[in-house]
Amino acid sequence: MAWPAQVLVLLLAVLVGMALSGAILVAAGVPAGELFQEFVIATVFDTQSLQAVLFQASPMIMVGLAAAIAFRARFWNLGLEGQMVWGAIGATAISIFEIGPPALRLPLMLCVAAVCGLLWALGPVLLKLRLGVNEIIATLMLNYIAGNFLLHLLYGAWKDPQSAFPHSPQFRSFERLPEFLGASGAAVSLALVAMLLAWWLVNLSRAGLYLRFVDANPGVAHATGVPTDRMVLLAVLVSGGLAGVAGFLVAAGQEGRLTQAFHHGYGFSGILIAFLARNHPIAASIVALLIATLFVAGRSLQVFYQIPFSMVQLIQAIIVICVASSDFFIRYRLRRVLPG
Repeated sequence: MAWPAQVLVLLLAVLVGMALSGAILVAAGVPAGELFQEFVIATVFDTQSLQAVLFQASPMIMVGLAAAIAFRARFWNLGLEGQMVWGAIGATAISIFEIGPPALRLPLMLCVAAVCGLLWALGPVLLKLRLGVNEIIATLMLNYIAGNFLLHLLYGAWKDPQSAFPHSPQFRSFERLPEFLGASGAAVSLALVAMLLAWWLVNLSRAGLYLRFVDANPGVAHATGVPTDRMVLLAVLVSGGLAGVAGFLVAAGQEGRLTQAFHHGYGFSGILIAFLARNHPIAASIVALLIATLFVAGRSLQVFYQIPFSMVQLIQAIIVICVASSDFFIRYRLRRVLPG
């Protein structure tokens, strides 16, 4: 099926999912006439709500790109949250130990976050390439190690000495992402740069061409001389680095410090974004914006209509099921068989 027809099928699937979700919200007590107002007018056309959407979307774009690039190499990176944790830990270490001059502190935090996320992804990919260890299990288990080490730091040496709460001391003003075009400007700019670089890597570089061969058939790609192991290693390291930067965006942009639950939900969101976007970088960014819009609108529904957040997650699941089901109509063509 040609790509315009695929896009049409996907859009129809999303519309069906949204229609089902709207029916559920109406049954839950949200007036039908208010759905468009809450999800479009009050979210997209309101300045503060739009800034909240962009604020929420920036790290989602990063984890979506991270998942998409790893999945293109047929490496199922479920360790995005662990890589985010280590990225935020690396950035916070630069702040706590005051490494580097103030003018370079923020770029240094960004670079260290990317390196820490990259290194946390290095172990699982080497285990897969050298020993054949399943990456789903390896990356998933490493999430628990990273999360518990984060708690060890925040309840121990890195606990805020002023409040005694389990979070790090607040970052200084020059260690936080600067505010322009609203509070989300710097984070969105970084996310857009990452999107363009990912698009170049996937579509214009030689590595992107090799990754398409690996994604299509790793065995045939290896037999024809494609350096499959190096391509998988490259894709996973880029994925880990992007996830580490996502941790930096949350810590230095949204939270202003290292907190114990900042990473919750981002791993699932990244996998969902990559799946809905079919591992395409630009599509992943658009899907991340849509999911962020859903989250912000969901919070509004919680406040004004007492809708539980689990309802927002249900809507998300319905849309995913509809998009997954649409794959049947993309891969197969329905034909009517005439009798005789």
